[in-house]
Amino acid sequence: MTISTAKSAFWKGVRDSAPFVLVSGPFGLLFGVLAAEAGLNVLEAMSFSLAVFAGSAQFTALQLMQEHTPTLIVLISALAVNLRVAMYSASLTPYLGDAPLWQRACAAYLTVDQAYALSMIEFERRAEWGTRERMAYFFGTNGLVAPAWMAATITGALVGASIPDSLGLDFVLPIAFLAMIGPMLRTPAHVVACFTACAVSLPATLMPYNLGLIIAGIAGMMAGAQAEVWFERKSAAAEAKQ
Repeated sequence: MTISTAKSAFWKGVRDSAPFVLVSGPFGLLFGVLAAEAGLNVLEAMSFSLAVFAGSAQFTALQLMQEHTPTLIVLISALAVNLRVAMYSASLTPYLGDAPLWQRACAAYLTVDQAYALSMIEFERRAEWGTRERMAYFFGTNGLVAPAWMAATITGALVGASIPDSLGLDFVLPIAFLAMIGPMLRTPAHVVACFTACAVSLPATLMPYNLGLIIAGIAGMMAGAQAEVWFERKSAAAEAKQ
């Protein structure tokens, strides 16, 4: 395992992740604008992105903060939205578990959707890679995306501060959520989870402190898990008959 091999793995990660800048940039810009609309200054918006670095959790927390939801509920909701990252980490452990602790800590912070997806594909394809090359590639997948997200957040916060209140950008946040959720509905179980959460969230809006969001999320996850089990059993039964 030479240094040049690790460097080439890093730059391959940078190249592979380049198309995702077209996604992270606009969403970072949108977050900055909405953060400014919510009353955060540029430093606060930037600190928010640096501390959390998770788009869906940031948008969720921002929405709840605008509605003056208690801090504990905001934190629980943001964590619930990001539960998938725990599964990402478990999947990455066989490939990165032997790395030094500081590298694993950095990787945990940088574990986002595109880094996970690209890394898992490449790790399975490159069986000859050791932990050093894998970690270099993983960091490379954030080499462009993370700076683009931060820069876009700053730009959005600067621009958002100059947008008059009369334009009313409140409608943008729900649209942003729809844009993020749509591509995630890849299987029937995902669709079941989504529609169950939507159905539960309507009456749950009557609950105090926006607890309905958490209840709807739990209901969606339970329904999605049960649906996945049912579809797998149905598929297995169909294969057994053939």
